[in-house]
Amino acid sequence: MAGHGGARNRSGPHPSMVSARSDARDLKAKRLDAGGYQEKIPDFPLAAQTVREAEVWEWAWRTPQATQWIQEPWRWYTIGQWVRWSVKAEAADAPAATVTSATRFADQIGLTPAGLKENGWIIGPVEGVVEPSGAPEPTRTPRKSARRSGPQRRLSPVPDVG
Repeated sequence: MAGHGGARNRSGPHPSMVSARSDARDLKAKRLDAGGYQEKIPDFPLAAQTVREAEVWEWAWRTPQATQWIQEPWRWYTIGQWVRWSVKAEAADAPAATVTSATRFADQIGLTPAGLKENGWIIGPVEGVVEPSGAPEPTRTPRKSARRSGPQRRLSPVPDVG
């Protein structure tokens, strides 16, 4: 009987790819270039591509996730399915099941935050781009007393009335 026991795809929290424990288990997040994929885009894998599907296919292949997809041709059919279902989901009268299908495909191919985590991907900074340095760090005003932890934080001496 299916559906009994064992780990599930979204059962419990995923391991953090940036924690010391993940480092100890050699779980590393794959950093994707935020500049996206800039090479030749593969052909659409499904029959009878519409104009809108061609636009979405082109857009998808310029995302950071595409830098990983190009190395995984087995995933291209699923990406095509996401394109088709997401175009269907754009219709004003699209049923909830269509939108749900598009979202599930987006998760599988890493186009959502949950999908990025599920695939073990993080999007890194664009190489050669310097982050703008905005306003200077705000200065902090010193507190009257130093911050304490534990019971000392809650307890204070009582003056001797004696």
